[in-house]
Amino acid sequence: MRLTVRVTPRGGRDAIEGWASDAAGRPVLKLRVAAPPADGAANAAVVALLAKALKRPKSQIAIVSGETARLKGVEVGEVSEEDLAATFGAPGTP
Repeated sequence: MRLTVRVTPRGGRDAIEGWASDAAGRPVLKLRVAAPPADGAANAAVVALLAKALKRPKSQIAIVSGETARLKGVEVGEVSEEDLAATFGAPGTP
């Protein structure tokens, strides 16, 4: 399953802040990581945070687009929409 996340690097802590909408009205999962956006540290923190929240190994989570942007496309293996809703709430609900 693919989802879009909006990452705030150097956010002071690692946290999942819930769903928001992008300019086109599509659901975006907002994340905050303490790591800086240098040398892939923030991307690694994003993968670790999502793996922990979804109780999946990090090897099942990959950033497939937006590696240097705040908006990233993330591919999560072996997860359903129901799993996402149970973990993060339903998309579109803040």
